[in-house]
Amino acid sequence: MSEPLSWRAAYAERLRELHLAAGGPPGEAMAARAKARRPRVRFSVSSWSEWRRGIRVPSDEATAHWLIEEYLRPLAHKMTPGFVTQPPEWWEETRRKARAELDTGGRPPIPHPVVPPYEPPPVVQVGQIPAEADCFQDRDIATRLRQAASKDGTVVLCQVLAGMGGVGKTQLAAAYARHAREQGVRVLVWATASSRPAIIEAYADAAVKLGLADGEDPERAACEFLVWADTTVTAWLVVLDDVHNLEDLRELWPPACPAGTAVVTTRRRDAALAGPRRHMVEVGLYTTDEARSYLHAKLGALAGEQAQLDALIEDLGWLPLALAQAAAFMIDQQIGCARYRDLFAERLLAHTVPELGGLPDGHREIIAATWDLSIEQADRVRPAGFARPMMNLTSVLDPNGIPATVLTSAPAREYLATYLPPPSAGAAKSVTEIDGDTIDEALRVLHRFSLIDHDRNATHREVRVHQLIQRATRENLATEPNLGPDLYTELAHTAADALEAAWPAIERDQIGAVLRANTAVLHTATGTALWEWNGEAHPVLLHSANSLGETGQVNEAIAECTRLRTIATDLVGPHDPHTLTIRGSLAHWRGRAGDVAGAVTAVEELLADQLRVLGPDHPATLETRGYLVAWRVEAGDVVGAAAAVEELLADQLRVLGPDHPHTLGTRHNLAYSRGEAGDAAGAATAYEGLLADFLRVLGPDHPHTLETRGYFAHWRGEAGDAAGAATAYEGLLADFLRVLGPDHPQTLATRVKLARWRELAGDTAGAASTFEKLLADFLRVLGPDHVETLTTRAILANRRGKAGDAAGAAANLAELLADQLRVLGPDHPHTLDTRAGLANWRGKAGDAAGAAADLEELLADQLRVLGPDHPSILNTRIILANWRGKAGDAAGAATTHDELLANLLRLLGPDHPHTLATRSNLAHWRGEAGDAAGAATAYGEVLADCLRVLGPDHPDTLTTRGNLARWQECAGLA
Repeated sequence: MSEPLSWRAAYAERLRELHLAAGGPPGEAMAARAKARRPRVRFSVSSWSEWRRGIRVPSDEATAHWLIEEYLRPLAHKMTPGFVTQPPEWWEETRRKARAELDTGGRPPIPHPVVPPYEPPPVVQVGQIPAEADCFQDRDIATRLRQAASKDGTVVLCQVLAGMGGVGKTQLAAAYARHAREQGVRVLVWATASSRPAIIEAYADAAVKLGLADGEDPERAACEFLVWADTTVTAWLVVLDDVHNLEDLRELWPPACPAGTAVVTTRRRDAALAGPRRHMVEVGLYTTDEARSYLHAKLGALAGEQAQLDALIEDLGWLPLALAQAAAFMIDQQIGCARYRDLFAERLLAHTVPELGGLPDGHREIIAATWDLSIEQADRVRPAGFARPMMNLTSVLDPNGIPATVLTSAPAREYLATYLPPPSAGAAKSVTEIDGDTIDEALRVLHRFSLIDHDRNATHREVRVHQLIQRATRENLATEPNLGPDLYTELAHTAADALEAAWPAIERDQIGAVLRANTAVLHTATGTALWEWNGEAHPVLLHSANSLGETGQVNEAIAECTRLRTIATDLVGPHDPHTLTIRGSLAHWRGRAGDVAGAVTAVEELLADQLRVLGPDHPATLETRGYLVAWRVEAGDVVGAAAAVEELLADQLRVLGPDHPHTLGTRHNLAYSRGEAGDAAGAATAYEGLLADFLRVLGPDHPHTLETRGYFAHWRGEAGDAAGAATAYEGLLADFLRVLGPDHPQTLATRVKLARWRELAGDTAGAASTFEKLLADFLRVLGPDHVETLTTRAILANRRGKAGDAAGAAANLAELLADQLRVLGPDHPHTLDTRAGLANWRGKAGDAAGAAADLEELLADQLRVLGPDHPSILNTRIILANWRGKAGDAAGAATTHDELLANLLRLLGPDHPHTLATRSNLAHWRGEAGDAAGAATAYGEVLADCLRVLGPDHPDTLTTRGNLARWQECAGLA
């Protein structure tokens, strides 16, 4: 039987346990903390060693209190969540009794009474922790919750789990609570916090169980519990599950006390959820691995093939709630993933999950109803009444990203204005007063309720919505009695109008791709509604298809037009005007893809059907005849095209009149055919006459007028007047810049033609300059901020310098540097490399001193960002040394190369080409500094190594041999 502990031994044993739970900080660190405390306490490393070994105990009460209550206990709560140590009273009583033992000379002469073991009080629990879900996944986020700490390293006392309905917030909180209880939390309160009374009731129950109040006055009892939680050293945990209204938490937030922690789950993401010692945790969807693990565990053999399982996960958007209810339905029906996916595609959401009585894991509602309460609550928040119509609008667009410009477009504002409350007397408000700020505010409300993700910085994809929230919203709308179908069709048309209104004339960056993706989702989500727009197909459908071709994706345009033709044929028939229009676009893109013969055939077939269905004089028929002429010219049938265009022109003059745009367009085709047939002068004359009519009918700034001026200039040049063509294009470019702007495709095309005719007129330098600037603008329009675009610009600039234009290279790199600073920032390696190149080309352009100064500044930044041994820094030091020498400081250049050589020998070794090159540079600058004999000697040594390493015929060896001869001659050694 072991000897019972003395009081000082008991104190020391508990002290060691507490110290270990606190992470075992070293005595030196503890002494530093004690020294920094004001007022200071008496603590030393030697005293600490004696206390923890039981030789002595703290004699000073203030020191003991600081050590236990101010330092070790809070640190233990952070480092070992749930660790329970004795209360302050035990520590002080044990310290006093240990002091008494020491005062009597150590152990009493008779056996002392055994120190009573510390028995922690029983756990006090209020509320039932939800049972663990079947096949519960211990997700990565659960580990982060248990280990969470704020940025400054202090323990997070309240964690707010925020996320959309169905992501598993409650299960995560329940797992955290069970873990905390296992780790020694003595008071645990679980409250369903959907209302303020429910929170007060839970706190009051805790107060009663702790003996703090009698429960007759719940609000007073709740206050007593919060006061107790703020002052106790007993470990506690409060979980407030499913907070709906933040006002319910006013003065009821669990206190920020080192002894306790709190977890709050909510769908809200308001700024008010943040606060002192509170940490917002965004709870997201399952990862693919987590979803797979769950379904395999839940479904067993029903999981089936991995491909179908993964497809099911994607269909359900990785949402835990949806996966759980789908799995329960599959088990009930004994069906596999493939069959469930078929049902999921065919049925309403409500018919692909168990009925309410059969929901798994204590779910209170089916997936389709999960978010309706959130929408209802959001609809009551300012700006009131906009949340639901905004959700309706976003539900038919791309879940992966909706441009804010679509949701703030005029059609969207008009749609939302219909949901404004009627104006009160004397305060009439026009519905047109809904502006972008109001819509932005409505989006923020939906974001705060976790119904959407709204990120103003996500260019062109500012709004994202989970696909199942979208589907549930659409189904609720479409099945609304009496009004559903009409509202749904109106919504489809509004969304299409909004997309069309937001589509820019010039598609930059990714806006075209994003709008096309939204159009595709809208078309799929709304079925045939877009084919019932004012009695015809909505123009956004064909606009989206043509957008593909206009941005260079010709094959994709063909595929989309083919799909639209198939749908149109099924819905309205093969000979409907809309189907014929789609066929015209399809033929156009076939020709643009290189199948000119196929385009001619397709247009001929289309024309035959139009002649039969619409008649020979219908404008669409006449327009198609014009397209046929153009494609015949492309196919090389210039003679046949000329004859056809003569016939077409006669019919258009008869039906449309001489000033109709189509008639003028045919005259353009006729003039062009003449030029292609070899009559350039005749083409120029025809275009001159056509231009006069365009000016009279359409005015000088109409795109067709400007385009005709371009053709006139072209054929003028082809007829032999290259200088006149260049002059004409210069004037045309000025007008294009004024009317369409510098980035319009026609403006850029005109600059190409101007450069060509300048070159043919003998202005080679001017043409080269124009081409270089033009390339930069093309890259800018297509994506100036892409890293590869910026890199390509750097390559082109350096090539320009190597071709002999150092100043031009420097100018190009200076422009590039400005963009890189904006896009990549000053410390990006590409930005730093551009600064090196810019300095180098400035030096070669004649500014050696400026180059050296720029490189010195660059080197300081590179050392700060990259470290001393980075290859870019070595390169900069080489360039810097050379420009110092060329600026007149040969001795400084030699010194720098000598220092650099030491680094290269260390990093690369003596035989590396860079090392040999640096030795050659060092020899050169020694000679330039006046030591010709030393330079010759050094070159002789380098030559020997070059012969050994590189061989006698290597260019560097030959260069070194030449340099050796030069310096031998300078030294009089030749």
